[in-house]
Amino acid sequence: MIAAKQYEQALAGLEAISRAEPDNPDALYMSAVCRRYRREFDTALAHLARLQALAPENGRAHQEEGHAHRDMGRPDRALNAYARACRFNPALVASWRGQLHCLTGLGRLREAAEVKSQLDHLQRMPQPLLAVLDLLSQGRLLKAEALCRKFLKRFPRHVEAMRLLADIGIRFGALADAEFLLESARQFQPNNARVHIDYIKALRKRQKFAKALEQARRLLERSPGNPQFQSICAIECMQAGRYEEALRLFDKVLEKIPGDPVTLTSKGHALKTHGQYDKAVASYRAALASQPRHGEAWYSLSNLKVYAFSDRELERMRGQARRDDLPHADRVHLNFALGKAYEDRKDFKASFGFYQQGNRAKKAASAYDAKKMTEELRAQQRVCSAGMLSRGAAHGHPAGDPIFVVGLPRAGSTLLEQILSSHSKVDGTLELPNVPSLAQHLRRRGRSGSEPDYPEILTALSGEEFRKFGRQYIDDTRIHRQGAPFFVDKMPNNFRHIGLIHLMLPNARIIDARRHPMACGFSGYKQLFAEGQQFTYDLADLGQYYRDYVELMDHWDAALPGRVLRVRHEDVVGDLETQARRILDYCGLDFEPGCLSFHRTERAVRTPSSEQVRQPIFTQGLEHWRNYESRLGPLREALGEDIRRRYAV
Repeated sequence: MIAAKQYEQALAGLEAISRAEPDNPDALYMSAVCRRYRREFDTALAHLARLQALAPENGRAHQEEGHAHRDMGRPDRALNAYARACRFNPALVASWRGQLHCLTGLGRLREAAEVKSQLDHLQRMPQPLLAVLDLLSQGRLLKAEALCRKFLKRFPRHVEAMRLLADIGIRFGALADAEFLLESARQFQPNNARVHIDYIKALRKRQKFAKALEQARRLLERSPGNPQFQSICAIECMQAGRYEEALRLFDKVLEKIPGDPVTLTSKGHALKTHGQYDKAVASYRAALASQPRHGEAWYSLSNLKVYAFSDRELERMRGQARRDDLPHADRVHLNFALGKAYEDRKDFKASFGFYQQGNRAKKAASAYDAKKMTEELRAQQRVCSAGMLSRGAAHGHPAGDPIFVVGLPRAGSTLLEQILSSHSKVDGTLELPNVPSLAQHLRRRGRSGSEPDYPEILTALSGEEFRKFGRQYIDDTRIHRQGAPFFVDKMPNNFRHIGLIHLMLPNARIIDARRHPMACGFSGYKQLFAEGQQFTYDLADLGQYYRDYVELMDHWDAALPGRVLRVRHEDVVGDLETQARRILDYCGLDFEPGCLSFHRTERAVRTPSSEQVRQPIFTQGLEHWRNYESRLGPLREALGEDIRRRYAV
């Protein structure tokens, strides 16, 4: 009906749908389109505002807003809307054209030339690949993958298709496949800067930091004065622990682009990770002096945990949060920063309100399904029985080097890692992606062939395959070590894969970092994670996830008695020495006093707890959640009766 310009009939049908489903995104979008064509702009924009609240990263909603402002003679507002649309969905050719038209009309010719370059790139792209890019932007990964693979069967050396399939692989966690695709694409087109940059990012995702830095330096050699390449090289220097070199490169970028808020914020991250607190604060403040609405810098200050905002800074944040034109990502960052600012001032009602706004915005852009996660974790219990796991004793790789610290985020795993890495025989590393990546590889292997899906595929694998996986894990993680006999892998989500860990590395140590469910849940809720913890955006999802985690850990205890050491955060805080000795004894390590003065250990810490673990143990945070207790009902309810009884919640 819309295509036939039968707008009145279309609206009648859409209104019937909306009565039954008020939040149907397609109905809201098409209603806005109809209203615009009828020049009912205020109603169209109202529909779009509601749609954007439900789905903040819906590119077509922002594109339609751009069309409305264009037709109303508002080129500045149209330009902003088109730019947002392209950021969320770079396949929207109409939005690139809209930007080009607006920029040309406004006389901003340099920016118009950059937009035209991107538009030309898209128009050269084969239609199937443009469809893949569109599907990717909508989060429809399986359809995007199927279409991309079909195209590559016809054109196996098409570099743009390889880039897209690698992007899909990274989103699925198939990091090795993505690296191979991009490495091959680099061989086909060695001078393609887009491919080179993607390859560097894939290496970083795999935490092959030395190799990523090598490639970043090669990229920079091609154009030593290019600020984008300098920035990429600086980031890879930072990941590889070469902080002085990273800071020099960031300063070179700032010579060319003075006051660039993104570079100043990245420089602040490097200084923070390196333990230079005061200089990190100065860099974040400089970013805000240049661009007051740069939400990431505000959030980075709050994420230092020990930073206190002044009255003036608080008012500046409130002023930015009131802006109608604030980008979605900046609004999210500001909400979490304001939540922390009011928390420090003990205004817990205002604090929770901002945390809630930030989490609602993140959840609206998330595809997390709590029921699906429950099913995945129960599949581990169903498949990994005690009998099946008994194979691990006879098979797998014999190495006893790894110490896996698992659990939920914000449960004290960074503290345990810092205690362990303060021992002379233990290397601290990172939250290593190797085990989740292997699990994803097995899942994709099962779905693409005749083998069963993961975790069912574990029952079909041979002892030799498990030995191979264990050997590969040891080999691939060697780049993170400094030569100590043991090392810590503190990826929290590895609790989902303890069966796989046991089968491939039967002599590895596994420590479960456990924290009171209300304290752990609220701490996760108020933390804005970079990626991978989507269950934290909703209190009910958090409660269900905690319940599922405890249920699965109970299963591992029954199926693998004595295999996992449980360490309660409250016990560590209450009696550090007893718990440190207990942990070291479990790992077969002699006690060393340095483990008790862990806060003096000099090493890069890349988690939200980086500043906290550089201080002695403190107990003030254990009951902090009680300040918000009256607002945490959905969390408590979702924990279930068993958890509430077990922890006296």
